[in-house]
Amino acid sequence: MVALSLALLVLDSQFHVLEPLRRAVAVGLYPFQRAVMAPRDLAQQFNEWFNAASRIRTENEALQRQRIELSQVASHAAQLAAENAQLRRLLGVTDTVDQAAVVVEVLYEPANSFQQRLVFNKGSQAGLAPGMPVIDEGGVVGQIVRVTPMAAEAALVTDERVSVPVQVLRNGLRLIAFGSNAPGRIEVRYLAANADIKEGDIIVTSGVGGLFPAGLPVAKVLTVERDTASGFARAICEPLAHPERYRHFLVLQVDVARAQSNLQEADTGGSQ
Repeated sequence: MVALSLALLVLDSQFHVLEPLRRAVAVGLYPFQRAVMAPRDLAQQFNEWFNAASRIRTENEALQRQRIELSQVASHAAQLAAENAQLRRLLGVTDTVDQAAVVVEVLYEPANSFQQRLVFNKGSQAGLAPGMPVIDEGGVVGQIVRVTPMAAEAALVTDERVSVPVQVLRNGLRLIAFGSNAPGRIEVRYLAANADIKEGDIIVTSGVGGLFPAGLPVAKVLTVERDTASGFARAICEPLAHPERYRHFLVLQVDVARAQSNLQEADTGGSQ
């Protein structure tokens, strides 16, 4: 038996006489080998699928995060561009207004349905004082009503507590504009029923009182209500400024003390 085995080894090494038998045995064993290796192959395929799914999910999350970040960057860039454009327009306003001004930015808007206010990021340390007018490129926004060293609060022209001396641009008729209880509106009250004011008229500051420089746009007349029985009329106006759209405004540094002194002198002279 040993001799036969040695003979077969020698013959196979020299003449490959057992190669056909070896191939036949390999072919016969192949299905069994595949059956034995099937669990391993299945586990590998599952692991590869899981890894691929996990990799795809990770890449998708990274793409989503990148998309959101790019969207935020684009939005921020657009916001900065809009703010820069508005600041350039504000700087253009200072060229037309012969008055020192301070650029302020809105910190927040107080949540109060009865008062329409804005809080700015500068106060008395920047030279702001109660009574100073607030404007944007559209016209009068409001008036400073409260000041701290680092912040200031302004009431909008639509606030019921604000009154602005105005005149009709078309004919120079002097009036007083008040904040209205209607949202986003200004009222011109105490008009004679036959007052020369009509829809579409533009009203601007008259300069009376010294707080608001003359010629600043204020509002456009929407309707005029005339009551012939009482002899009075009232005009409802839409402000030309849009404080809800912007974050930066100009505060005109008028001489508040001098304006108040002039008003007191006028009142004293009138009473005498």
